[in-house]
Amino acid sequence: MEEKFSVLLSVYRKERPEWFRESLESVFGQTVRPAEVVLVADGPLTAALDAVVDEFTRREATLRVVRLPVNGGLGRALNEGLRHCSYELVARMDTDDVCKPWRFERQLAVFRQHPEVDICSAWIDEFTVDREHVTSRRLLPETHEEIARYAKKRCPVNHVAVMYRRSKVLGLGGYQGFPEDYYLWVRMLMHGCRFYNVQESLVWVRFSPDVLKRRGGWRYAKDDVRAQWRFWRAGFLTLPELVRNVAVRTAVRLMPNGLRTWVYRHLLRREG
Repeated sequence: MEEKFSVLLSVYRKERPEWFRESLESVFGQTVRPAEVVLVADGPLTAALDAVVDEFTRREATLRVVRLPVNGGLGRALNEGLRHCSYELVARMDTDDVCKPWRFERQLAVFRQHPEVDICSAWIDEFTVDREHVTSRRLLPETHEEIARYAKKRCPVNHVAVMYRRSKVLGLGGYQGFPEDYYLWVRMLMHGCRFYNVQESLVWVRFSPDVLKRRGGWRYAKDDVRAQWRFWRAGFLTLPELVRNVAVRTAVRLMPNGLRTWVYRHLLRREG
């Protein structure tokens, strides 16, 4: 018998209802279904989004909705949602992405075969219009040792595809600071948690070229510097590693949009 697990999602008013519905369909259409799905409504939703929530609440007895009075951001919403999850294993999912039907089956097999693992992620397929036409893939290293080395330079897991042990995340204070997910993974690595990445794409992720435009400029450069400084202060990075990361990340944030897109497509991703 498969271990029972929760799925954790957070939705806010700017989400598109049709994408939200497609995401929920993929969660409930798995080869191994979750024992519960915890959906956090991060602040008041639109009437169209509320209609989707009502539809799935009627259809799926395992859906639990947690409503927050005001929008507080993803990290706060996920921390609240984690407190409502009933099971030790929790799978994360974003409400505009789509799980492949066998996603949870693959990840549960990892925890069953490797009980020492605390967090399991996977590769992702990125698409712009049609998920049957993948434009790029984010590939990640497989073993814990490879992941720990990779984390010195870049985020070592795909947050939209993680399944982790709830007790480990809550024991480290949950999501904190910026970037919420990367900082959590660093803390988990530093406290001896074991990582694994499935060497297969398990989630289709929507990607718009406009995202790269929004992620450029001094604001994001400063955020990157603050995050790397936090990693160094925590003892995760050496001083040379800090200097290298700040130099590379600042250069990417401040370069022209066209060049940043080329770097993303050809150096940070694998073409679909």
